[in-house]
Amino acid sequence: MSRLAAWLKARRFFVGAAASDKPVTLTHRRIFILPNQRGIGFCALILLLLLIAFVYANNLVYLLAFLLSGVLVVTMLHSFKSLAGLMLQKGQSTPVFAGEDAVFNLHISNPGNFGRAAIDIVLEQPLTVTLPSQSKITVRLYAKTRNRGWHRPGKVTVSSLYPLGLFRAWAPVQFDFKVLVYPKPAEQSLPFPDAAAVNGEPGGGGRGGEDFYGVREYQPGDAIKHIHWKALAKRQGVFSKQYGSERADELWLDYAQIQGNGVEERLSRLCRWVINAEQAGLRYGLRLPELVLAPSSGSEHYRKCLTALALF
Repeated sequence: MSRLAAWLKARRFFVGAAASDKPVTLTHRRIFILPNQRGIGFCALILLLLLIAFVYANNLVYLLAFLLSGVLVVTMLHSFKSLAGLMLQKGQSTPVFAGEDAVFNLHISNPGNFGRAAIDIVLEQPLTVTLPSQSKITVRLYAKTRNRGWHRPGKVTVSSLYPLGLFRAWAPVQFDFKVLVYPKPAEQSLPFPDAAAVNGEPGGGGRGGEDFYGVREYQPGDAIKHIHWKALAKRQGVFSKQYGSERADELWLDYAQIQGNGVEERLSRLCRWVINAEQAGLRYGLRLPELVLAPSSGSEHYRKCLTALALF
């Protein structure tokens, strides 16, 4: 049992306690203190003074060494006190696209009657905050994302060098931080599937015998062959021709019909189509090998489609 306790304590020293969604209060079980380079030099100075005092039997040097030793002990206590009692709680995270920085909100409460100065918080990038007494703040921590799916950034480290920078007090905390990462959208605005696919018909090629019934302002994703070139030549603006099958304003985005070198490129193009279709106000559906989302529009449908692509 003692070996297990020692192993758990050593694990907390490096990575913190097990991940949790519950608020965490920093106590003596979570806070670690060690002298930094400046603190080690300060200890070496005290030892040197004691050696000089012993060799030369000098009481004033003894007094100075004991005075500095007292300062060292008091500094260590204040370093611990700068973190003790702080309460940390994770906040909500918003999905992002691959390659963007994920933002994690962390709520920090200082229930004490004294302020906490120069508290360093590190996820991937360092952040320094100061907490007045009886206060609560929310900090935004950033982490790089590279691949789609769930992204878990790891532990948060809260540390302090207060007051003299001789000791570093730190507390590694494991929150169940995670954020959904959507596929990276294709950089180019790709034309939507041909009109024959608008009503969910697989395949198709061009307009065929559809009736022309008007034009509308060009929107990203419109097929190049539908551009009203005469209006563009007369500098009247960029418009797209519309045909009978487009009156339903309904579009199917099918994974099986999209071209691409590998899964990620195809998902990237589908992601671009979803974004463009939502921005254009179209009703669009999504077909994946094991999932079909019926045509709809709006933020909820948009989120469902991107989530399906992220977890594909």
